[in-house]
Amino acid sequence: MNRAPRSKAQQRLETRRALVAEGRRLFARRGYGAVSLAEIVENAEMTKGALYHHFDSKTALFRTVVEQVQQEVAARVASAAEARDDPWEQLIAGCHAFLAASSDPEVQQIMLIDGPAVLGWEEWRAMDEDSSARHLTEALTTLVETGIIVRQPVAPLARLLSGAMNEAALWLARSADPAGLTDTTAALSRLLASLRHHESNGESA
Repeated sequence: MNRAPRSKAQQRLETRRALVAEGRRLFARRGYGAVSLAEIVENAEMTKGALYHHFDSKTALFRTVVEQVQQEVAARVASAAEARDDPWEQLIAGCHAFLAASSDPEVQQIMLIDGPAVLGWEEWRAMDEDSSARHLTEALTTLVETGIIVRQPVAPLARLLSGAMNEAALWLARSADPAGLTDTTAALSRLLASLRHHESNGESA
């Protein structure tokens, strides 16, 4: 039985996916600066015309790759959090999942090393906000409202924690310490534990 011919829309989608996949593979392996568009289209068995139909520059292709990686990391964090019932455990599981995902060399190179350098801090930060920081803010809001965390403004707290985890992930990306992830996860657990409300300290939620 002959397969139905692909529509032009399907062909365009498959071309885009192939370019993104090949770009991601090369960016992860060698870094943004060492990869050329000519190499990407050659390896993907495409033409430059096909690439420029979807992306107007190497930066535009890279931006799509960063978005894809960020969304995958956010999905891993959300999945880890949703596997727990307790709101506090959801925060811990999500933060640990972020560090674990960020220890992947591909994630490190694309999202943490090249991402801010190529796209600029402001754009990279906005993309991070859309993909994962929003979920952290929502989790912290729930914990503050339920009295698990001492009542305080959530926005600065979310940015402090997000910044700390991003910095830790960047450090892990450059560290050769085999115990780096374990030690960093333990340090993060202690940091998060310090936020919990304790009745003995005389404060009210």
